[in-house]
Amino acid sequence: MGYTEDAGVVERVRALRPLIRENALRAERGRRVPDEVAAALTATGVHRVNVPRRYGGYQTPLRTQVAAFAEIAAECASTAWVTLTQAGVSYIAALYPDDAQDEFFSCSGSPDARIGGTLIPSARAVPRDDGWLVSGASAFATGCHHADWHLLTCVVTTADGRVPDGPPELLWAAVPMSELEILDDWHVTGLAGTGSNTVVARDIPVPAHRMLPVGPLLAGEFPSKANAEDPFYRMPVLPLFCAWAAPAALGLGRAAMREFTGRMRRRGITYTFHERQHEATVTHLQLAEAELKVSGAELMAGRLTAEIEDKARTGAPYSDTERARIRAESGYLTRLCKEAVDLLAAAAGASSLHEDVPMQRITRDIHALALHSFVNPATNLEIFGRVLAGVDPGTPFL
Repeated sequence: MGYTEDAGVVERVRALRPLIRENALRAERGRRVPDEVAAALTATGVHRVNVPRRYGGYQTPLRTQVAAFAEIAAECASTAWVTLTQAGVSYIAALYPDDAQDEFFSCSGSPDARIGGTLIPSARAVPRDDGWLVSGASAFATGCHHADWHLLTCVVTTADGRVPDGPPELLWAAVPMSELEILDDWHVTGLAGTGSNTVVARDIPVPAHRMLPVGPLLAGEFPSKANAEDPFYRMPVLPLFCAWAAPAALGLGRAAMREFTGRMRRRGITYTFHERQHEATVTHLQLAEAELKVSGAELMAGRLTAEIEDKARTGAPYSDTERARIRAESGYLTRLCKEAVDLLAAAAGASSLHEDVPMQRITRDIHALALHSFVNPATNLEIFGRVLAGVDPGTPFL
């Protein structure tokens, strides 16, 4: 690639916005990001933002990552979700044992490796002398059509499928995508272009160094020796995914503002005396409220991003209240952007329902995003409220 640092990644991504925009409808109809868009994004180096520098990665500041992903989401939320998911999972890959990282990013791999994964424990791993035998399905495998690897979340079982006594042990199994089957089951109304099909493992042998214990990882413990003392890799995974999800909502909010203001001078308000929508008082109120919701969401995203970076730099620990607040803020800013989009979509009129008008896709995508279990506004508010009330948060995922 020729790049030795992260400088310019936002600008390189921004230059692709016309290409992403002109292929957004194609991505939705094809239920996956078009090949040329995926290749062009890889060429920007955006998949290197969380890859260790020793492999040619950037270790890009989190705030810069958020800015880059928001640029993509402003044109196509599906393409952004694929990109930010794979870039985020590469961060997890950098916490694996160092010889596994060599496979991902160096020996047989590349610093531009596209790695997908989910935290839904729907597969099983059976121990054997030389590692593990992995079987099962992994739903919502975002971007699987263009991925090089997939991190399959497994429950440790005996050979007969029994879970040993005690809390289930969860492992992330890193499996080459070439060894997995992709099911054609991604038929959805929102974020349709993410290609989040189910992938299936059928008795795949996985060496021990490509298995990562989930529990210790969520507690801040990981086996990589090369990255152990690097503050960049001390950022906790779950708050990071809150930050990575934020730009999808922010980009959709900005896209709705752009689409609405771009059309309001060319249309009136049907069955009223308003021949130009932008001259109507109701439009002024709608625009102002939507803008404040989106800008408020941007401020909240900046606050949570800064907190994660500051704590990584200083090594300060997180309290449950801080972790729960970050998760709540991720959900709340998504809600603010959803409210802004709904407000503008309702004002855009029936003509915006045509497939070639981006507003209808923006609306469906923001509704789909708000359903994601980790950024769901209602769930995250409940968790934060429980912590504020002094009771157990009701989840280990903080």
